[in-house]
Amino acid sequence: MSLQHVWTLGIAGLGVALFHLLSLPLPWLLGPMFACLIAALAGLDLKAPKRIGILMRTVLGVAVGATITPSILAELGAMAWSLALIPGLILACGLVGYPFFRRVCGFDPATSYYGAMPGGLQDMLIFGEEAGGSPRALSLLHATRVLVIVTVLPFLLTSVMGADLGRPPGQAASTIPIHELALMVVIAIAGWRGAVAIGLFGATILGPMFLATAASLMDVIHHRPPAEAIMAAQFFIGLGIGATYAGVTGREVQSTVLAGLGYVLIIFGISAAFAYVAVQISGMETLNAILAFAPGGQAEMTVLAIVAGADAALVVAHHLLRIVVVIIGAPIFSRLLR
Repeated sequence: MSLQHVWTLGIAGLGVALFHLLSLPLPWLLGPMFACLIAALAGLDLKAPKRIGILMRTVLGVAVGATITPSILAELGAMAWSLALIPGLILACGLVGYPFFRRVCGFDPATSYYGAMPGGLQDMLIFGEEAGGSPRALSLLHATRVLVIVTVLPFLLTSVMGADLGRPPGQAASTIPIHELALMVVIAIAGWRGAVAIGLFGATILGPMFLATAASLMDVIHHRPPAEAIMAAQFFIGLGIGATYAGVTGREVQSTVLAGLGYVLIIFGISAAFAYVAVQISGMETLNAILAFAPGGQAEMTVLAIVAGADAALVVAHHLLRIVVVIIGAPIFSRLLR
């Protein structure tokens, strides 16, 4: 581990301590995120430990998969109406986002399209660069989208909806049988590596999730990963978001970051409208609908669903479909843009 990594971890740890001291929500997620964001904007050279971050995402996959039981599978039919709204959400984001980035902000066509798509950061960077877009601009646009969503949602959930985000995200490790803890580690690593081997997108979360789901349905595991592991996952996800801004220039803040802020305000309204429709036509709980349609990152929305006590399987299903639709459409639009 390099000195940059150690320095970044120390700053993130100070963020956790400060958020705890001020009794702010989600200290293990928002604390590292804001501490690293401020340090990056101040010009400090930060670097997130990517391999540890990847391992932490596998924890979230196991956590979601372990919550899927036969009784939850029986409820999948009830998701059909709300899942059917996801393509409409993506279309609305594209119809608004592309002209906003292209005509208002002056980005090139490829950057405008892939910046507007609410897909995964890595996926949009790869497709956007192949189509001739700016990887730096796309990185900042999507990081800003996730940063704002992850910042606003916790305060919205606590102040408006009265959600309790201070509850432990799981049982303590000492209360879970040691053989199940060991099995979760095996599931996390095997699911991740297996998903990578077959080229599955979102392998760090989806591979462990599918394997943990199978183990849960076969009555092999009966617990989610311990609270300590989920808090560690929050820590590294928050750290990674904040560290993305390392090396950002004043010009990039004025152009790219402000453009991302403007766009996220627009799609926040669009996603809220779709969440409202989903509540009306499918009877979803408002908390689940907000988290299912929020255009944040899959890992970040999974964390919020777990901590808020929402239906994590339902939330992940909607974000999984969102990413699938965006990725399927990406090659088609790449050819059109060329």
